[in-house]
Amino acid sequence: MALRDIDTSVAHPARVYDYWLGGKDNFAVDRKAAEEVLRARPAIRLNVRANRAFLARSVRYLAGEAGIRQFLDIGTGIPSANNTHEVAQSVTPDARVVYVDNDPIVLAHARALLTSASGVTAYIDADLRDTASILAQAAGTLDFTQPVAVMLIAVLHLIPDADDPWGIVASLMRAVPSGSYLVISHPASDVEAPSAAQAASRYNELVASPMQRRSKDEVARFFAGLDIVEPGVVQLHQWRPAPGDPAAPASGYGAMARKP
Repeated sequence: MALRDIDTSVAHPARVYDYWLGGKDNFAVDRKAAEEVLRARPAIRLNVRANRAFLARSVRYLAGEAGIRQFLDIGTGIPSANNTHEVAQSVTPDARVVYVDNDPIVLAHARALLTSASGVTAYIDADLRDTASILAQAAGTLDFTQPVAVMLIAVLHLIPDADDPWGIVASLMRAVPSGSYLVISHPASDVEAPSAAQAASRYNELVASPMQRRSKDEVARFFAGLDIVEPGVVQLHQWRPAPGDPAAPASGYGAMARKP
C-alpha cells in the first residue's frame, strides 16, 4: 500500500481512536483533532480503553460460555491489544474470525494479522452500509448455517440516522441463524450530556466521518427482537467487569443479545 492511498489531509476515525489508545499509527492531523476533542472531554482516553476492555470480555464470554466459534467483526479499526481473533482463539483455537473495515491503514495491519493468526482469520475491505457485499464475502470463511457473533464495536456512531443504522443491523441479523449473537458498543448522548455534545461537535468539525452519539433507548433499539444477555444495555464499565479492567465510569453503552 502506498502512502498516496492514505488521505493525510483530514483526520480519520480509526487513526484518531488509535491516538487516544496510545498508538503510533496516526498523523499530525489526527493528533490535532484528537487533542481538540480531549480538551472538551479529557476522560475520552478512559472511555476508549473501557471500550477495548468490553470487546475482550464480550469475545471471551462468547467463545467460552456461549460456545460461539464464528465472529464477524465489522469496523475493526487499527489493531490494539486483545483483538477479536486473539481473544477468541485463546479460548477456542478453531474460532473463525472475519474482520471488516474500509480504511487503508487498517487494511495494511489486517494483512499482517492474517499471517500471525493461529486460527482461520480473514479480512474484508468494505463499508458497514454494504451489508450484501459483507455477507457474500464473509460466506467464504464463515458458515452461515451455524451461529455467528456479529461484533459492532464503536462503529455505529459513524452511521447517521439518515442511513438507517437500525435497518443495517437488522439486515445483518436476518442473515445469521438462531443462536447467533449481536454485540454493540456505542458512545452515549445522555451520559454527561453537555461535555459529550461539546466533544462530538469538535470531533465533527475535524474528522472525515462525523459521529452521532445516541441515547440508551436508541442503542436498545438495535436489539429489537433479540434476547438481551444480562446485565442488559449498560455503561461499558458495568458490563460483566473483570479484575484489572477500567473502573471509571464510561460514557458509552455496551450490550449483547442472542437471536432466538
